[in-house]
Amino acid sequence: MTAPLLEARNLSLQRGGVDVLKKVSLTIQENDVQALIGSNGSGKTSLLLAFARLLPISRGELLVKGETIHGEQAELAYRRRISIVFQEPLLLDASVAANVAAGLSLRKTPRQEQQERVDEALEMFNIAGLSRRSAHTLSSGEARRVSLARAFAIRPELIFLDEPFTALDLPLRETLFSLLARLLSSNGITAVIATHDCREVLQLCNKVAVMKKGHLIGSGTPADVLADPPDDFSAAFARHAHLQVGRSATTEGHPCS
Repeated sequence: MTAPLLEARNLSLQRGGVDVLKKVSLTIQENDVQALIGSNGSGKTSLLLAFARLLPISRGELLVKGETIHGEQAELAYRRRISIVFQEPLLLDASVAANVAAGLSLRKTPRQEQQERVDEALEMFNIAGLSRRSAHTLSSGEARRVSLARAFAIRPELIFLDEPFTALDLPLRETLFSLLARLLSSNGITAVIATHDCREVLQLCNKVAVMKKGHLIGSGTPADVLADPPDDFSAAFARHAHLQVGRSATTEGHPCS
């Protein structure tokens, strides 16, 4: 049997002396698009950051294809296979092109290949015309596109997204949502998405995990989890999802959050 791409075993994590993750176990197979849902403070972003190795694990294990990430070389190899998109774009005080190239530069990608991948990512997110602009002159929507382009430019095996469409206006949200769905599918990228949006879960994800107060309290397919929600938050989420399904039969609908 093929080992999962990513597996958390009894993962615990502290922030400021407080347990924010408590013995979380979750398996993510190759090509999964895994949603993390839960109320604010449930631990979904902390789990995402632990997966991306941006927060140190207090206890438990994180395995990649059955192997524990152990030692500097294994850590570096894992980091080169992943990318992350934060809720708020964290852009360098540099041009758009330089920001998109940042991950490639860190990976010491040859200059010609860097340029090809940057050009490809700029075109992919329809921001080629912004390549020479300073990142700090961008609108929030433009900055979000640059952040996504930077993440995809490295051609990750695994991408983590923390509420990637929050605070965007509806037309841009719809555009980026459709583009992300297409890119994940066509490139076979495994993804973990922390979200409050039922459309993302219903149309992007094949797995859902429900977080509450640092615990993982339910997981499975969207149909299974939303048919038998384990807490009040996921029950409300399920109601919104059912409304969205009904609405989409007659109109484009709206995001659920």
